[in-house]
Amino acid sequence: MSPFPRERSPFLALLPWSERTAVARALRTETVGGLVLLAAAVLALIWANSPWSQAYEAIRDFHFGVPALGLDLSVGHWTSDGLLTVFFLVAGIELKRELVVGELRTAAAAALPVIAAVCGMAVPAALYAITAGIGGGSLSGWAVPMATDIAFALAVLAVLNTHLPSSLRAFLLTLAVVDDLGAILIIAVFFTTDLNLVALGGAFAGLAVFYFLQRLRVRGWWWYVPLGVMIWALMFVGGVHATVAGVAMGLILRTRRDDGTQGRARENASPGERTEHLLRPLSAGIAVPLFALFAAGVSVSLTGLGAVFSQSEPLGVVLGLVVGKTVGIFAGTYLAARFTRARLNPDLAWADVLALAVLAGIGFTVALLIGELAFPDPATAAPVKTAVLTGSLLAAAFAAVLLRRRNVLYRRLCQEEDRDEDADGIPDIYQRAPGTPASGPTAPDRTDT
Repeated sequence: MSPFPRERSPFLALLPWSERTAVARALRTETVGGLVLLAAAVLALIWANSPWSQAYEAIRDFHFGVPALGLDLSVGHWTSDGLLTVFFLVAGIELKRELVVGELRTAAAAALPVIAAVCGMAVPAALYAITAGIGGGSLSGWAVPMATDIAFALAVLAVLNTHLPSSLRAFLLTLAVVDDLGAILIIAVFFTTDLNLVALGGAFAGLAVFYFLQRLRVRGWWWYVPLGVMIWALMFVGGVHATVAGVAMGLILRTRRDDGTQGRARENASPGERTEHLLRPLSAGIAVPLFALFAAGVSVSLTGLGAVFSQSEPLGVVLGLVVGKTVGIFAGTYLAARFTRARLNPDLAWADVLALAVLAGIGFTVALLIGELAFPDPATAAPVKTAVLTGSLLAAAFAAVLLRRRNVLYRRLCQEEDRDEDADGIPDIYQRAPGTPASGPTAPDRTDT
C-alpha cells in the first residue's frame, strides 16, 4: 500500500471546456423555454379562474384523432401523451450523452450525482407515503414529488438574475437527467394499463429497426420520422405510456461522432447532437409550455388552497417537494462526498449545495404528468395539481432567498470563468490552470472519439 494518501477528486470544480460548452448550449435553450413555460403556467391559471374558464375546459377536452387506431384523444391528452414525447426524446438523448461522453461516463464520476438524485427521489416518495398513510389517504401519488423540472428551475434563476457557476448548473442538469430516467421508469412500470402484446411487439420491432438504422449509419429524416411516429402509436395502443417511446429512441441515437476511421466519414456532429439541436427548441419552447397550458389550469380558491394543507395526498406532495427533495439531495450529496474521495470545491460551501437541493424541489412538468396518471379522477387530481404548483412555488421562493445571499460570490466566479482577455474564444482560466490538461484548449474533445 502506498504511504501517500490518494488525492481526493474535486466536486463542483471547473468543468472541462468541452463539457462546459455542451452544458451551456443546453441550458441556454432550457432557460428561454423555462420562461415560456412560466408564462404558460400563469396564463393557464388566469384563464381557468376567469369568466372564460368554460372555454378553457372545452378546448382542453376537445377530442380529435383517428378512432379506428385507438387515437381519439382530447387536446389535453395529445399534449401529455404526444408533445411530451418530444421532451422525453430530448431527455433520452441527454441521458445517453451523459452516459457516453459526459459526467456519468465513469462510475467514479457518476457515483455522487446519481446517489444524490436517487436520494432526492426516494426521500420525497417516502415522505409522501408517510403523510398519506398517517392521514388515511391514497398511496397512488407517491411518485408525484420525485422529479425536478430543470426548465422551471432555470427560469427562476433567470428571473432572479442569479449567476450560478457552470459546475452548479451542470450538477442541477445531471440531477434532472437522472430524475427524468427515474420518472420514465416509474411511468413504464407502475402506470401501465391493460397491455396489448401485439402492439407492444410491433413497437419493440420498430425500435429494433431504429437501432439497426443507427448502426448502419443511415441518415435522412424520411426514415426516422415515420418510424418514430409508428413506434409512438404502437406504444400508446400497447398500453404503455407513449412518452416511453421518446426515451427509448433517445437512448438508441448515437452520441459519439465518427472520427473518420474504420472507413467511415468524419462527422462534425453525431445523430444525437443533430437531433437534440433540432428538437430542444421545439421541446422547451412549444411542447412543454403547451402541456403546462392544459395541465396547470386548476381552479384556485381559499377552499382549494386549504385542501392542499388539510388533505393528506396534496400535503404529502408539498412536503415531498419542499422538504423531501431538499433533505434527500443534500444528505445524499454530503454522505456520498463523505464516504468517497470527493472533496467540495474550496470556492464553494455546503450552503450552495443546500440552495441547489431546495431549487430541485421545483417539480412542475413531470410532477403534473405523474399526478394525472396517479389520480385520473379530475375531482381528486385538482388538489394534487394545486399542491404541485404550491410546492414548486415554495421551493422557488426558499431557493431564491438562499441563492441571493451568495449571488456576489457566484457573480465573481462566473466572471473568472468567462474572462477572455486575449479574445481567442477560450476563457483564460482554461489556459492558465496548471495540472489540468483535460480542461485545457489543446485537450482532445471526448465527443470526437
